[in-house]
Amino acid sequence: MMHIPLRRLLFLIFILSGGIGWAQEDFLAKQYFKDGDYEKAVVFYEKLVDTNPRRTDYAEGLVACYQQLERYDDAETFLLEKIEDSYAFPTFYIELGYNFTLKNEAEKANSYYDRAINKIEDNPNYGYSVGYRFQKYALLDYAIQAYTRAMELKPDLNYDFQLARIYGEQGDIAKMYQSYLNLIWEGRTSRSNVLRNIDDFISEDPSNENNVLLRKVLLQNAQKAPDILWNELLSWLFVQQKQYNSAFGQEKAIYKRSEGQSVDRLENLGSIALEDKEWETATEIYEYIVDNTENPRTRLNAELNLIDIALENPTEKVLEDVEEKFEDLVAEYGNQSITLQLQIAYANFLTFKKEEPEPAIAMLKESLELPMGRMTMAYVKLALGDILVYDQRFNEALILFTQVQKSVKNDVLGQDARFKVAQTSFYKGDFDWALTQLKVLRSSTSQLIANDAMQLSLLISDNSLEDSTQTALKKYARADLLAYQNKDKEAIEELEDILQNHKGEKIEDEALLKQAELLVEQKSYEGAEFNYQKIVEFYADGILADDAHFALGELYENILNEPEKAKSHYEKIIYNYQDSYYFPQARKNFRRLRGDAIN
Repeated sequence: MMHIPLRRLLFLIFILSGGIGWAQEDFLAKQYFKDGDYEKAVVFYEKLVDTNPRRTDYAEGLVACYQQLERYDDAETFLLEKIEDSYAFPTFYIELGYNFTLKNEAEKANSYYDRAINKIEDNPNYGYSVGYRFQKYALLDYAIQAYTRAMELKPDLNYDFQLARIYGEQGDIAKMYQSYLNLIWEGRTSRSNVLRNIDDFISEDPSNENNVLLRKVLLQNAQKAPDILWNELLSWLFVQQKQYNSAFGQEKAIYKRSEGQSVDRLENLGSIALEDKEWETATEIYEYIVDNTENPRTRLNAELNLIDIALENPTEKVLEDVEEKFEDLVAEYGNQSITLQLQIAYANFLTFKKEEPEPAIAMLKESLELPMGRMTMAYVKLALGDILVYDQRFNEALILFTQVQKSVKNDVLGQDARFKVAQTSFYKGDFDWALTQLKVLRSSTSQLIANDAMQLSLLISDNSLEDSTQTALKKYARADLLAYQNKDKEAIEELEDILQNHKGEKIEDEALLKQAELLVEQKSYEGAEFNYQKIVEFYADGILADDAHFALGELYENILNEPEKAKSHYEKIIYNYQDSYYFPQARKNFRRLRGDAIN
């Protein structure tokens, strides 16, 4: 064992006990200050300052205590001594200035604030601490002076992020934008970080003052220093404003200036326009991609998107043209592993638009013979299974869905396959097996699948308990299958049978909702409105009330042009159905209709 001399041991004990004492005093000072017991806190801070004269945090803690106790003269005396020290930090000038502000001596306060700014002349690295301290006391003009002077003296420093925040607080939006844009231009921070901050100040309305300002600032930057960055940011702004055609103009300029290196940005814009049902602009974008890309798969995807847009208005002539287009594409690309999206799209077209499932089934069975990965195989099997369900070849479909469920069981695709097993079992009247699958899915990682699973399982369980013969449930399953087969009119009639002959039964609200959805598809909006209203009136406590409120909101907002009525239904979801799947979107829609800036 190592022998420690007695003198050294006593010295160590002394040092350790001193350290423990400081730590305890530090803790107590902070705790008393936090609790608002400034009389006790000041005692400990005075001790800490005596023993640690160079610790600025203790000095500032003591000053804060004096000020809370309105002992401004004590704070002044202490700070006047502090600024005489050669090691005094420039923030002490701000603290002294602020102390004079509290004493209503503005002139003296400003003189010390100016001296803090002057310290930056000696050392520009003080810029951050001085600027930040001015911000703490809401002395924003001084903070701007501190940050900008430090950046002028030492160009390596960058306080544009801090300046942007200050300009935003002051309402000087143009300067705020410019500071944020400087950060992107100089590569000081990620673009997404900056755009997230800018997003708080703009809305979907292009005439909004802040939107107009941002466009102006971007154009000014583009004139001063022409660069692809400004086109990209203008495109982003136009997308926020849903001006997809203007965004397309910017994206074409970007594509040309980058010498056609990639159409990824154009594809992304096309999918956004498509999702927002801006068919005309989406068509222009995909036609441009078809004409300009050298990549066969990219061109094929664009062609398939153009077909999807055409099928939004499926007249006989459109169906003929689309079939001809598919035949041309198959002749051009053939049946290959890398173009399976073509076979799946063509098979779906033949089945769900032309009502010709046989050639579609043959095509996808042939595709399954091609070499492909596990996930791709799963996609093809799901597509083939969907078509077999359409053709009422339920057992064949169930085999495929079960295979997918087992092969990718830990993926959302596997959960989707399990839901299809349940749905197919429901169509064929095997309600018990459907229920077994759905119980597993109610805890699915996909909220959409979990929501659908919960609704279908409740439909089956509720109506099996009430009616042991399951007569109404079988009718509903038949109607659901007809709707799946795009035989909407027959499905509506089948649901009408339920509504007429099973009044007052639990299945009534389900039948009303399903029929309403089909009536919307048939553009019978008054009938749909009637059904939805019945649900919210007579089944307000039921599980479908939030679905009906949301559907009414969308109907009034997007089709019947009655925004006030739409707003009231979204509001009902916000206040009465907070655990609803539709809650986030209902809140967003409500705020937009109220005129809030939606980001």
